[in-house]
Amino acid sequence: MTLAIASLSTLDGPDIAAVTALLDAVTEADGITPTSEHVLLHLRHGGDREGINLLARLDGDLAGYAHLDVTDRVEGPSAELAVHPAFRRHGVASALLSALEKASADAGHRGTLRLWAHGRLPGAAALARSRGYVEERVLLQLRRSLLSELPDRPLPAGVRLRSFVPGQDEDAWLRVNNRAFASHPDQGGWTRADIGIREREPWFDPDGFLLAVRESDGDLRGFHWTKVHGHDPNAHADGHAHAPIGEVYVVGVDPDAQGTGLGAALTAAGLRYLRARGLAQVMLYVDEPNTAAVRTYTSLGFTRWDADVRYRRRGD
Repeated sequence: MTLAIASLSTLDGPDIAAVTALLDAVTEADGITPTSEHVLLHLRHGGDREGINLLARLDGDLAGYAHLDVTDRVEGPSAELAVHPAFRRHGVASALLSALEKASADAGHRGTLRLWAHGRLPGAAALARSRGYVEERVLLQLRRSLLSELPDRPLPAGVRLRSFVPGQDEDAWLRVNNRAFASHPDQGGWTRADIGIREREPWFDPDGFLLAVRESDGDLRGFHWTKVHGHDPNAHADGHAHAPIGEVYVVGVDPDAQGTGLGAALTAAGLRYLRARGLAQVMLYVDEPNTAAVRTYTSLGFTRWDADVRYRRRGD
C-alpha cells in the first residue's frame, strides 16, 4: 500500500466532509472524540488561519488526519492526530507524527511539539513513548449521574440567576471569563469571535448559559455555561444515535466574588438544569493538578472517568 501525506493550510468542502467522517468513525470505535473542540469548530466554521492540516492517504483512501496549531509562541506548537480504524497497524500514526514534527520545524520551532492524546488509549501512549514523548499535562474527565440526589448549594446573599441573552451579554461575560481564567492556557484571553463561533453551534442553548448577577445593579459575578453532547441523532456518520450527555462546559467566578461559595452554587444550578432537560449523565474536564477544583467537583458527586494527556518530547 502506498502512503501519501498532504499538508494543507485550509480544507475544501470534500476534504472537510472526509475528515469529519473519519473523526466520526474513530469516535465510534474508541468511544472518545480524537480531537479538541478547537479543531472541530474550525473544521466546521473556518477561521483557523495558522493551523496546518495533514491528510494521510493509503492508495487514495483517507486513512489519517492530523492538525498542527502553531499559534502559541511561548509553549510551542501543539498537535492532534487520528487514524481511521480500518487503516490502523499500517504505520499511518507514526508517519503523521513525523510529518507533524517536520511541519513544526518548518514553522520555525526546531521540531518542538506538544502532542495531545484524548483518552488514555494504549495505542496513543505506546506511540508517544516509542518516539521519546513524556506526559506533561493531564486533563481529567469527571462524571456523575443526574439520576441520584443533586447537591443543594445556595447562592450567596444578594445574587440571583438569569439566562444569557445573545447580543447583550457577550462583553460582560468576556470580562469575567478573562479575569477568572487569566492564567489558564485554554479558557483565558477569549474574544468576541471565540464566543460568536460557539453561539452558531447547534448545541448552543442560552437558557442553559446561567449568569449570576448582583441584585443591586445587575453586575455579572459568575456563570455556568452548560452543554449537551449527542442531542442530534443524525450527528454521526454511521447513523447511530447515542445517548446524550450533559457537560459542565465552563464555570467561572469573578476574582472579586471568589471564596463566597458561588462556584459550587453555579455548578449545582447547572446540574439541576441539565437534569430538567431529561439527561441522565453529566461530565466535565479539569486539570489534574487543580486539586481545589477537583475537590469541589468530588464533593458534588463527580468521580474520575478518563483523561486527556498532553505529551512533550523529552528534552524539548
